[in-house]
Amino acid sequence: MRTLLSALAAIPLIACAVVADDPAPADAEAIAKKLAPYFKPPEEFKDQWGDYRSPLKFADGTAVKTPEDWQKRRQEILKNWHGLMGEWPPLLEKPKVEFLEKERCDNLTQHHLRIEVAPKKTTEDAYLLVPDGKGPFPAVVVVFYDAKTGIGQGKAERRDFALQLAKRGFVALSLGSAPETYYPDKASCNLQPLSFHAYEAATCHTILANLEQVDAKRIGVVGHSYGGKWAMFASCLYDKFACAAWSDGGIVFDEKRGNVNYWERWYLGFERGTEDRKPGIPNEKHPRTGSYKKMIEEGRDLHELHALMAPRPFLVSGGSEDFPERWKALNHTIAVNKLLGKTDRVAMTNRKGHEPTPESNEAMYLFFEYFLKHGKAK
Repeated sequence: MRTLLSALAAIPLIACAVVADDPAPADAEAIAKKLAPYFKPPEEFKDQWGDYRSPLKFADGTAVKTPEDWQKRRQEILKNWHGLMGEWPPLLEKPKVEFLEKERCDNLTQHHLRIEVAPKKTTEDAYLLVPDGKGPFPAVVVVFYDAKTGIGQGKAERRDFALQLAKRGFVALSLGSAPETYYPDKASCNLQPLSFHAYEAATCHTILANLEQVDAKRIGVVGHSYGGKWAMFASCLYDKFACAAWSDGGIVFDEKRGNVNYWERWYLGFERGTEDRKPGIPNEKHPRTGSYKKMIEEGRDLHELHALMAPRPFLVSGGSEDFPERWKALNHTIAVNKLLGKTDRVAMTNRKGHEPTPESNEAMYLFFEYFLKHGKAK
């Protein structure tokens, strides 16, 4: 795999749209100053824990007191969540990758790929952007409904995360996948779709790690909205991601917000025989289903997953669905990091609407530059 890109000279190059000049490089200290405010909750939410059960307690109520205790607790959380959502298929060590067309965009090379995302499942909805140079480069997996959005060829604005990060010196793999994806098929699916998407992203991590142009220890993941949910589950469930950014996907369960819809069958609510459930916020006529139902009954919430990131850094690019009050959930991961002797590992930016803004995206790109390009995720 590590020699694949060097063997692609025979594939004809196609000129593509010219991209803007690369952003001016910034040193780590300058970036740290810009990011510093985002690692501190507003005073009104400082040390506020909400109604979330502390992840620093084992299932039997015993307190987690040491880093060694946390590793055991971490495995307990992972086991519980995989048990609720369904076990992953074995991870692919050498996923199949076929390079299709390639294009030149100034100092970038764009490859259209056919990749194996899971055993006996391939997709052509994938694009790899590689900056000029020898590397090894940091890298980011970008996830969304379609891969073209990530490379700047979609309909929505300011979601071209792969293109913008590649312009800043990252190798970027943009992956698309429909939310309602059942593995291996709907009739025999025992894995919640959102967890399967996390598995797909883990496979993409492996694809990047196998490339000679990529530093395998500096790979992150990012997505917006549906992609934000996807990126969150991927990074939390697969600890080889060095860091992550989740853009307004809804970082906790919230049945007051119709877009924080983890209850839907295409996320965590899949249950055979309930296909006729009307989409929307659960109610008496349309009750909770699938793994989501069990999670609510057990008093679980997504802050348990957040805690799995510790001590790896993550940024919540918050908008209409992830507003400042979400710090009540994030404070629990801050507490885990404190136990592990780490600070400034949990960040959140906030904007009024759901759509990314130039300012929110710039903060996100700087986050990846700081923790991956400058190697501060260690």
